[in-house]
Formats: sequence, C-alpha cells, structure tokens
Amino acid sequence: MNSKSFFVKSYGCQMNVYDSEKITSILENQGMVEKREMNNADIVVFNTCNIRDKAAHKVYSDIGRVTKLNKNKTIAVVGCVAQAENSEMFNKNNNIDIILGSQSYHLLPQMIKDNEEQKEKLINTDFIINEKFDYINEEKKSKGVSSFITIQEGCDKFCSFCVVPFTRGPEYSRHFNDIKREAESMSAKGASEIVLLGQNVNAYNYIDQGKRQQLSYLINLISEIDEVKRIRYTTSHPINMTDELIELHSQNKKLMPFLHLPVQSGSDQILKKMNRKYDSKYYREIIEKLKKSNPDIEISSDFIIGYPGETEKDFNETLKLVEEVKFTQSYSFIYSERPGTKSSSEVDEISLSVKKERLSILQDKLKDIQLKYNNSFCNRNVKVLVENQSASNPKYFFGRTPYMQSVYLESQLVKIGEEMDVKITSCNHKSLYGIA
Repeated sequence: MNSKSFFVKSYGCQMNVYDSEKITSILENQGMVEKREMNNADIVVFNTCNIRDKAAHKVYSDIGRVTKLNKNKTIAVVGCVAQAENSEMFNKNNNIDIILGSQSYHLLPQMIKDNEEQKEKLINTDFIINEKFDYINEEKKSKGVSSFITIQEGCDKFCSFCVVPFTRGPEYSRHFNDIKREAESMSAKGASEIVLLGQNVNAYNYIDQGKRQQLSYLINLISEIDEVKRIRYTTSHPINMTDELIELHSQNKKLMPFLHLPVQSGSDQILKKMNRKYDSKYYREIIEKLKKSNPDIEISSDFIIGYPGETEKDFNETLKLVEEVKFTQSYSFIYSERPGTKSSSEVDEISLSVKKERLSILQDKLKDIQLKYNNSFCNRNVKVLVENQSASNPKYFFGRTPYMQSVYLESQLVKIGEEMDVKITSCNHKSLYGIA
C-alpha cells in the first residue's frame, strides 16, 4: 500500500477542510504520496458535505467523472454524505469502494489495505468521536498563516432543517490542553492566527476534575501563546453566547472583533418552525450586548430563504433585521430539503420563482450594506495579517483585516505571517485593495 498515491477533495464547511488535512496527514504517515490532480491518483477520497442538496449531488457527479476516465481507482467516500446515506451509496454508484462516516476517518488506511487485499466493498459509519480526537492529537499536518483547529463536534440543537445531529452526532468537546498543544504546534510552524472550529463552537464545554471549562477559558489559554497574534471562532449558535464570552470581546485583544452568528431568519414564526430556540428579540439583544462590550465588533450571518410556510411578512421581517444589524458579511441560500429532517415532512407551497426573487432581494440588500462598509475603509490605514503571495502575479499579496475582510495589496516589504499597516485605495463588496 505504501507505494500508492492519493487525492483528497473537500466539500462544504471549514471543518471538512480541517478533516481533509488530517486525512492527508494520516495517509502520508503511512507512506502514501499526495497528488495534485485527481486523475493522477490511485486512491481518490471524497470528503463530503450533506448540508445542502446541491453539495450531495456534486459528489456523485465527481465520482462519475473520475471513474469514467479510470475505473481502476479506489474510491473512498467519507464524511457527512457517507454518514447520512450509508450503504445506499453503493446502490447509487457501484464504483464506490469504501464508505466511512464523519467520526471514523482515522480507520481509512486499514480500510484501504483491506479493500486491496479482500477485493470487497467496505463500510464503517460508527460514532467513535473520542477515538477521532485522540488520533487528531497524534496526526497533524499544519498549513498556513491562518490555521484551523476543531475543538468541538456534533450538535444537540436539532434544528428542523439540519442533518448535522445525524451526520456528526451529539456535541462533544476536546480537552483544552490537547487543543493548546495543537495550537502551539501550529504556531511553531508559522501560524499567526488560530481559528477554532465547531458545529456549535461556542457550546464548547469540557469538565476537568469537576470544573467546567468553556470557550472563553480556551480562548484565554491559547492567547498565552506569544506567536499567536489573532484568534477567531466559528460557527456559533445564538443561545450559547454567554455573557462571559460576550465580555471577552472587550477583554482579550487577540480575539478578533468579528463574529459569525447565524440567525437564519428574522421572523419569529419561522424561527419557531426551524426549532432555533430563540426569537428575533433575543437575537437582537445578543447583538446589542456584543456592541456594548466592543463597539468595534462586526457581525456576519447565515440566512435560509423560502423555508416551508415563509410568507411575504416573514421575509420582510428578515429584511428588517438585516437593515438593523447591518451584517458586513453573509451566506444566504434557498431552503434545501434534507431527507430525515423534520422540515422534509412539511408542505412546501412556495414556488421556486418566489424563492429566487426573495433571495435576490435579500442578497442585493446585503451586498449594498457590505459595499458601504468596505467603502468606509477607503483612504484609511488598517491592520492586515498577510497570509500568502499571489502565484499568478507575485507583486500582489493576500491578507485579512481584523473584521475578516479580504485584502489584496502591493508592497516591496511584505513578510508573510506578519501584520502590516495597509492603506486601502479601492474596494468592491467582497474585497479591499491597498498598498503598504
């Protein structure tokens, strides 16, 4: 097996990107060689996402495309689609050799070996998250100035539209000392920014010797590492925004003044149907507390448009919330039914044309807010953490502001991994452009 080559393709969220880095590390530690092109690899690993229907369909499309060129490849499907669809995937595409759930990818090397020797299809979708986290501590491949660390997995919220509790299991938190050691390892290899990841990252909760330690404790612990200049966390749930965590945004200078806090809808009726466990008043109060703690903080969010039963009034409530909060970044999508969720049994009477129209109206409003915000930085200096150099045009570098804005800059004095004062000269709704 050691002479084999592999290629890993990720779909979906940052946690999948993190998991794919670990899969790469695990396979390389077995003597396998990573390839840059899917078609050149003996083994192709699809690390899947099941949040939206489109992402799941793309997996099958990609499998078909790669096996059409070469049917002798070993195809492994891992992650959330594998967890959700289980052995049914074999029926949908007979070219799949290995199905491995989102909590078991550390078993992949042995399954590849067994598949090669036994010449039979293999599957494992058990929830064994404690083993996965143990293996994360042993296998690490650090990449980049900004590096991810998964600190928490799973979800106990059971939003009516979401498959995560079924594909990632219940909430489970890693030991804070293991996380700090991983952050120290990353920073020693050049990471200046640590991004803490979790399906509900602010639900982080580890009990050590009878004492409960939550996310605010962990952030303070990581901020003790001198080489770490910036700390972020994503994705958060509004009901887990404790007063202690909110206050930390004014107390810890390494914690960036930017928070991704998905609201999904501004309508109380829709929030209740979604089982989000808060109403719009509660969400507004959380934003107010955050702004009071740190007036400099900016908020991004997720929105689902066209949820079953959404009326014009419900949609206008979302627009009203957007106008009040002025989200500086956002992700917005038309509702996508996921099999097995509560919402999949609801009658959806909203036409696709209405959904598309509402999404367009929302996105235009969000883009307008983002453009006005970015415009406010023109002819100003802002701190930018430089992450990399452009491969196509080496005179340009890429970095991010404390508020998570993308910045493209020109400079003769750039040092990757360092914070620089950059004068912003122009912008669009997505990015800033400047010189240092």
